[in-house]
Amino acid sequence: MRNFRNYDVWNAGVDFSVHVYELTEKFPRKELYALCDQLQRASVSIPSNIAEGCSRRSQNEFAHFLEISLGSSYEVETQMEIARRLKYVKEEQFEDIITEVQSIEKRLTSLINTVRPE
Repeated sequence: MRNFRNYDVWNAGVDFSVHVYELTEKFPRKELYALCDQLQRASVSIPSNIAEGCSRRSQNEFAHFLEISLGSSYEVETQMEIARRLKYVKEEQFEDIITEVQSIEKRLTSLINTVRPE
């Protein structure tokens, strides 16, 4: 069985989730159950799906959960773009978080290609 804690991308995903939580603490209160909640859920989904995939026996199942994780990272990108346009984040904060999530996306894509080469 795979140990999710041994995957750098899982560790990066956990750090990223913490970053998202810290950033969304500063959003307007009216967004608490809207955009904040969506961003937090999507960011937590990234490492959570990596961990769940590690429990699966087949490479295809593992890759499937990695793809779900990748999809969640794209959700975060979209939601952060919305937050930027609403001026909930400064441009520098936006660039930092996008750089961070795109790094995770590259790692996930690489891992998916390793687990399930096409």
